[in-house]
Amino acid sequence: MRADAARNRARVLEVAYETFAADGLGVPIDEIARRAGVGAGTVYRHFPAKEDLYRAVVAERIRTIVDEARSLLGSGDPGTGLFDFLRSMVLQWGAADRGLVDALAGVGIDINCVVPESEGEFLAILGELLAAAQRAGSVRADVTVPEVKALLVGCQAIQAYNPAVAEHATDVVLDGLRAQ
Repeated sequence: MRADAARNRARVLEVAYETFAADGLGVPIDEIARRAGVGAGTVYRHFPAKEDLYRAVVAERIRTIVDEARSLLGSGDPGTGLFDFLRSMVLQWGAADRGLVDALAGVGIDINCVVPESEGEFLAILGELLAAAQRAGSVRADVTVPEVKALLVGCQAIQAYNPAVAEHATDVVLDGLRAQ
């Protein structure tokens, strides 16, 4: 790839991430091209379909999140690690990255079809965090990964709906996961 083409591709990805984070996954390719200062043809040369652009952006975000979760898995109390991860997914990532929230919730993108390996990685690390917290006796034994993901998506929806109550509502949900 020529140097200018590589720069354009990197710029498109950067702008796509920022745009999806701020405005969600519904932003048209033409708008991303405009914001990146390139023609729509340049975007389509690198990403022939919008799903290709989604795939690149969402896969990178999920990789970052999985890496963060792995670091929490290896540090300290497993229950604290899980709760810190879920809290950051809502209050940090969820508040700043609407595109990620849309992807996890399946809004505008079927994450299982577009980036199945990323969804698999996310669910696997969530499962590891959950299992470690359950073994430590910090989390209810009857809770499954799909249920925790559903609670996470619900809390992210609260963050989008009413940020002023998101932190307290998230704490209430997390308290419901704690072992008695």
